[in-house]
Amino acid sequence: MRRLSSYRRTPVFSYLVVIGGTGLLAFAIKCIFDPISLVTGGFTGISILLKELTGIFYEGGIPLWFANLALNIPFFLIALKIKGKRFIGRTAIATVLLSAWLYVIPELDFVSGDYILAAVFGGVLSGISMGMILWANATTGGTEMVAILIQCRLKHYSVAQIMQVLDGMVVLTGLYVFGLRPSMYAIVAIFIASKVTDTILEGMKFSKAAYIITEKYEEASRVIMEELDRGVTGLEARGMYSGEKKCMLYCVVSKKQIVLLKELIYQIDQNAFVIVGDVREVLGEGFIEYRGH
Repeated sequence: MRRLSSYRRTPVFSYLVVIGGTGLLAFAIKCIFDPISLVTGGFTGISILLKELTGIFYEGGIPLWFANLALNIPFFLIALKIKGKRFIGRTAIATVLLSAWLYVIPELDFVSGDYILAAVFGGVLSGISMGMILWANATTGGTEMVAILIQCRLKHYSVAQIMQVLDGMVVLTGLYVFGLRPSMYAIVAIFIASKVTDTILEGMKFSKAAYIITEKYEEASRVIMEELDRGVTGLEARGMYSGEKKCMLYCVVSKKQIVLLKELIYQIDQNAFVIVGDVREVLGEGFIEYRGH
């Protein structure tokens, strides 16, 4: 999978990504989440609730596109006054595009009452779409915009913490309106979407970092460089129990190479101390080439 970050982020390409991302998100909302009443938080979740609640007054209820746009407008006006035009630029465009897609895309049911399919497939699609939109330095407004405005007053809370509370309130409202089963699957969809979004933004090329403490550090470093073709950094360290100075080796390898790395180290020194950790992203020679935006 080639990550979005490997492409040059030109303004034209960024806007094309926003158009595609909002279209994909609108499809997930209108053709997967809405037909099966999955309220996954945000203003789009509130829009699904409003459509259901107002359906008793007239057929079809308030359209999703109108509710999403109407809910966002007052908060954009507040953000414009507090944060200025630059802050709401691409987010305003993304919000309008999402509402436009919700208006254009026909009401089709692609899951036919299958909650598992809706949660998994809808979660993946919404995760991909949000990853695309965030990559382009935009958001679709909604609870994130509200969270940013609230955080201006409640500075001891992070935007993420406030968003979790707001989205949780939306999901709980969905529980009251639609019942337990849809709300449980909505939580599954939210979890999948968040994981997919992280994958889109951070990439799938996870690596492994190894800290190696051994008396035979020169031989170990030479083997790593020759056998694995990876660079090694020697760090000065001191054992706090013995008080002895040591050389701790640090290197980053691919997931496939970590098994061979451990085997090579223990062939050299069976008393070696090896610490292995996950690395989400590595930029540089031998890994991911960095390209400026």
